[in-house]
Amino acid sequence: MITCVVDYVISPAKLDAFEAFAKAWMTLVAEHGGVHHGYFLPSEGASDRALALFSFESLAAYERYRKGFGVDPAFIAADRLRDESGCVLRYDRSFMRPLLPALARGTNAERP
Repeated sequence: MITCVVDYVISPAKLDAFEAFAKAWMTLVAEHGGVHHGYFLPSEGASDRALALFSFESLAAYERYRKGFGVDPAFIAADRLRDESGCVLRYDRSFMRPLLPALARGTNAERP
């Protein structure tokens, strides 16, 4: 399993637009074989930072999902929400291997 962690710098004045953007992407990840763990929005502290975490069974599965970028109308519409609103100022994407509670308890001894 591979988890994509996206660290966003967002416009605090455009949080509603960011939430609409986030909801669209949560649906798209699920429709294309991933598991979205949610967006984590500002509450206390920094008001311009948000995170998203979503997983795919493998890097190959993630790459299949990425093939829709710039091509699939639903992907284009979701990006349009971000671009036209200006809610995202910058983002960085990194990949991690999760250690989930079920794995820590030993219910799944296999490591990806």
